[in-house]
Amino acid sequence: MTWVVVAAFWVTLVAGVYLVTSRDVLRLVVGLGLLGSAVNLALLASGRFASLRPALVAAGAQALDGAANPVPQALVLTAIVIGFALLCFSLVLVLALVRRTGADDVRRLPFAEPAPTDPIKPPFSDDERAGGAP
Repeated sequence: MTWVVVAAFWVTLVAGVYLVTSRDVLRLVVGLGLLGSAVNLALLASGRFASLRPALVAAGAQALDGAANPVPQALVLTAIVIGFALLCFSLVLVLALVRRTGADDVRRLPFAEPAPTDPIKPPFSDDERAGGAP
């Protein structure tokens, strides 16, 4: 069981890193989701997942004897929910960005910034970035 989880961790980690290094924005978002899943697997493995005993402390006992630790399981459950919500929000943002710019290449996205002469939404000036008056 341990080797299966270790293999799943490494496959997920390698696939996530491969997708994050892609130039496609959608692949980048999916790769970040896979990296989050790899971290969840590592955190789950830290809680002794091979134990079949429940995480109950007997009366008079001071600590768990060979039972799985419930804290990493609770953290992973919370991380799965937050990661799924973040992935959905990121996908909506990427689809809106691709629809607005017409490009899904990461290297072409800086050219989607407004022109310096745009009267409606000009880019930040150097004074505004430094915290000075506009």
